[in-house]
Amino acid sequence: MEKIPMTVSGYSVLEQELKHRQQVERPRIIQAIAEARSHGDLSENAEYHAAKEAQSLNEGRVAELEDKLSRAEVIDVSKLSGSTIMFGATVTLIDEDTEDQKIYQIVGESEADVKAGRVSITSPTARALIGKKVGDTVEVNTPGGGKSYEILKVAFR
Repeated sequence: MEKIPMTVSGYSVLEQELKHRQQVERPRIIQAIAEARSHGDLSENAEYHAAKEAQSLNEGRVAELEDKLSRAEVIDVSKLSGSTIMFGATVTLIDEDTEDQKIYQIVGESEADVKAGRVSITSPTARALIGKKVGDTVEVNTPGGGKSYEILKVAFR
């Protein structure tokens, strides 16, 4: 059983979603099924089929969340330090072509959000950064082509 690295906040978000799906969505869907069932013939009851499909999707996501949480390896980034880039590091980069500055935190797959500055540990950018230090230059092969970055700062927060 492979462990899934994630930050404390990433774990908390998954826990909250699981709780919401179990305590809010599940009873709401059960109520919708009961209401649709009361309308009679189930073979041609679109409300019933829609509610059953919603139930299936919700239960699938509940199982997925329970699996991720059970395999989670929670890493408290605030307790990490050093100058070498690793999981949880917040890295300040400068694009050597455009001089644009970017800040990324390396996080688990389930909490990645590039627009919010969080990149997955499995992404090409994170894989290129792992093990590097301030002052190093990294080449990243992205879907949009190769990028060259200089590492300006490494922090753990």
